[in-house]
Amino acid sequence: MPGKSPLPALMAHAKRLHRRGWRQLVWLTGEPGECRDQALKLWQGACWQAPLWVAHQADNTPVEPWITPRKARTRLGAEHQLVVMDASGSAGFDPEALGALAGTLTAGGLLVLITPYPWGERPDPDYARFADHPWQWEQLTAHYLARLARLLDERTDIVTWHAPWRPQLPRLSARLAHQESVNDSACATPDQATTVTQLVNLKRRRPLVITADRGRGKSAALGIACARLLENGTSSIVVTAPRLSAVESLFARLEALCPEGARITPSRFQLANKSELCFLPPDVLTEQVAAKKLGGDGSYLMVDEAAAIPASLLAQWLTAFPRIAFATTIDGYEGSGRGFALRFRDVLARLTPQWKALTLTTPIRWAGGDPLEATVNRLLLLKAPLPVSDQCDQASASYTLERAELAQDETALEAMFGLLVQSHYRTSPSDLRQLLDGPGTSLRLIGQSSAPQAVLVAREEGGFTPELAEQVALGVRRPQGHLMAQSLAAHMGSRAALTARWRRVVRIATHPERRREGLGQQLIAEDSREAADQGVALYGATFGAEASLLRFWLAQGFQPVRLGITREAATGEFAVMVARALNAEGESVLSSLTSSFSASLPGLLAFELTTLPPDVVAVLLRALPSMPLTAEECQTINDVAHGHRDPVLARAALQALARETSRLQDISAATAHQQLAAWAFQNRPLAAAHGDSVRALRQVVELLASQYILFPHRSEE
Repeated sequence: MPGKSPLPALMAHAKRLHRRGWRQLVWLTGEPGECRDQALKLWQGACWQAPLWVAHQADNTPVEPWITPRKARTRLGAEHQLVVMDASGSAGFDPEALGALAGTLTAGGLLVLITPYPWGERPDPDYARFADHPWQWEQLTAHYLARLARLLDERTDIVTWHAPWRPQLPRLSARLAHQESVNDSACATPDQATTVTQLVNLKRRRPLVITADRGRGKSAALGIACARLLENGTSSIVVTAPRLSAVESLFARLEALCPEGARITPSRFQLANKSELCFLPPDVLTEQVAAKKLGGDGSYLMVDEAAAIPASLLAQWLTAFPRIAFATTIDGYEGSGRGFALRFRDVLARLTPQWKALTLTTPIRWAGGDPLEATVNRLLLLKAPLPVSDQCDQASASYTLERAELAQDETALEAMFGLLVQSHYRTSPSDLRQLLDGPGTSLRLIGQSSAPQAVLVAREEGGFTPELAEQVALGVRRPQGHLMAQSLAAHMGSRAALTARWRRVVRIATHPERRREGLGQQLIAEDSREAADQGVALYGATFGAEASLLRFWLAQGFQPVRLGITREAATGEFAVMVARALNAEGESVLSSLTSSFSASLPGLLAFELTTLPPDVVAVLLRALPSMPLTAEECQTINDVAHGHRDPVLARAALQALARETSRLQDISAATAHQQLAAWAFQNRPLAAAHGDSVRALRQVVELLASQYILFPHRSEE
């Protein structure tokens, strides 16, 4: 009932939580002003440790400190006992903020989520982030918010508070058994101590792979181990992660354990003896490894949040650094450790068969059985499991699934999201909202909705007016969304790419046990046919330029139309766009795009893309127009292979040879072709010494020339 203050009962409840080492969600719902008043009384009713208010600045936030939801990631590594998230005002609900801030709450803490009542009947202002042109956020569906409201209403392990009425306090179960003591004073749990010991004693070519749920102290373990390595004489340690904020707890432990040292820049810590730890983002690290400025004997690399980094880059680093550790969150907004393990295990087994796996299971900031962790996992589907493999539907046709239906079927939604998480190196809580409410988004499955075997998520793009397309191409306007169509207009100057209608593949995932059965190919073929029937002109995709992925898309009849000229900071990869025409309009647009791409590729490889991996270059050369070698080119190639012709003065002919042999199917010549392509287009020597490089190049040219002459009809047209 209203009237009597709810604070004494709520404070007593928080004390009970603290005795158990738990945290809990408080769902405070009602008229926004009344809810803020009640939250403020709670804020002022006790001496909370580092309380934090999260709201939009326009909502007359009544306290300090406060941050906007967009700044939630900056609190990673911090500790709070009270967090108030105001999702009732002009900010709306930010799934990323909930995921990030839940992990900062300490034992006995409350996370107060303020929402309007009723919640979920309409979208909120945070939907503006994915309201693609010409949609306004008010026009979108609110399936995601309605699901959250339904789940919160059903949960019995949260505090439900309908202002101004008194909160409904749940009964708490008995706390779990007390955890065992730790012998290492710097570590909080026995498994963290074990992990630190393994990190300090890293062996050559025996990488360590550490996985954990959030809040288990993996980043802190890295920091403790780095402190001990530096103090024991290691001169340099390199650390990488998708972003610097992901390793703040690593730096915090380093500073605490090495007070004589100093963090001389945000990304660099140095001891008095000049031993240092340096953070490098994945793109910079990859560039320096490729230039042989990092790696080699005695070098250490610690990779945090490895699941958010493509496996191809991890493999490059694995080769370069003899002592290396990979740590990743199993479930969370940084990436999927489960998908990481599936993709990376084969690489580890091939390159470093003596690798070792460790798992941190004991939470540090809270105790096992924590109600908040269970609630957030369910709301954000952070632990969505991989669906079962069904080998009985080999001939099943794909079908589209209505999102309104999916939002009401929690079993199907969890299965689909679990499959997407397993197959993509980066999946965030916001992706679930985009899946359910993003405009122009469609879902296609193979298998039962409760156990999908493959899924494709696509989005509609383009269809702009000629006037708006002109403004985009000139850089005057950049409407929201339409990633691929706008990029081709802004960077390639193609107005027609923006006026035409597109369907772009956002995600495609196949069950790990059903791969290599053609399910992905089937999804693309059937979805593109449907798009063609609906008058869509072009079908496309964009992804990190990795050779096997490129080969997959080119095998489906797609052609490259754009290549990014800088590595993505978080992934360290260059982005590539591919497309296929679905009608006459699409053919015209695609012809223009591929011509521009072919004309620009050699120049980009010589300047901006000199570090593009050779296996990717080799695949992309197939996009260049095929022209049989002339007699003069053949003579020049022969002079290089069998005479003393300087290869530098024969580069044009050798580029032509690399272009034409890119279509050969002989796998034995693949390495030779990559070497020739890298030398001819990117000026990469085949050996450190000039003489050795030239001799190796002549052998490569001789091999490929014989392949071209002997097997001309084995080329792909």
